[in-house]
Amino acid sequence: MTATGTRPTLRAVVRRVALSLLVACAVPGALFYTCLRLEGVWTAIFVALGWSYGAIAWRAVTGRRPSGLLVLTALVMTGRTLVALLTDSTYLYFLQPIISDGLLGVAFIATLASARPMVARLAGDFYPMDDELRVRPRIQRLFWYLTLMWALLCIGKASATLWLLESQSLQTFVLVKSVSVLLLNGLAVAATIGAATLVARREGLLHVRVLEPVPAA
Repeated sequence: MTATGTRPTLRAVVRRVALSLLVACAVPGALFYTCLRLEGVWTAIFVALGWSYGAIAWRAVTGRRPSGLLVLTALVMTGRTLVALLTDSTYLYFLQPIISDGLLGVAFIATLASARPMVARLAGDFYPMDDELRVRPRIQRLFWYLTLMWALLCIGKASATLWLLESQSLQTFVLVKSVSVLLLNGLAVAATIGAATLVARREGLLHVRVLEPVPAA
């Protein structure tokens, strides 16, 4: 069981989420677009992939466990790169995450019928979880609704991105996709943190800084 004294503050949780998203998503996305403009699509593919594995290796060397999001991103990018190389088709490289988003959304929905929805399985990356916390009714409802929200987001992103891929130039597609996905994910993360914070405070899981009263003059 997690001791109350070891529970993180809200600032610590937000910092961990922000760092995870920065390393796993924002930096490789920025590297990809920059390299695409300067050197071409294949260089962009390998630089973004190299960053992901470099980040995993750095955390291993420094004795820290990589986040589940970083590992998942590296695995997905590896699969996309292998398919693109074997077929010599960069189109398939960009089509794969659309298919992946759709399948991920379906997978999220499928886990809603299980005892551990997808968000419950990933929550340990951002907050120390134990069996006692997982079975609390409010926590279970939170995980269920957040899993549904992310499922709908994945399916919506897949539909919109497919339209972009088919209707826009490659550079426009990469730029619009990178910005819009980052924005949508940021909003979804903010909603996730907001809902989780509300539930966590009701459950007494976050430290709340209480200001000391100022003595009267």
